[in-house]
Amino acid sequence: MKQREVTDSENTRWTCVQAYSMSEEKTSEKATELEENEDGKVTVVCTPSGGSQTVRLELPLEWEEVMDDKSLIEAIMNSKKKHS
Repeated sequence: MKQREVTDSENTRWTCVQAYSMSEEKTSEKATELEENEDGKVTVVCTPSGGSQTVRLELPLEWEEVMDDKSLIEAIMNSKKKHS
């Protein structure tokens, strides 16, 4: 399961998990193949530690490895702005 935690400037800890990922590697890989869109992106759900609302992001397939913390936090903040 692809999961990552980042903390924003307001000290909210966000746990981000690729949607449809599972602990069993073969099943997770198949789910990723089915979920990947034509732009090569997958849905990632980020859940806050506090009172903020969960956000859904469309990120590159290898988001966990290629995105630094700052870029992931920016994506979360931009998504929050769009939905507020």
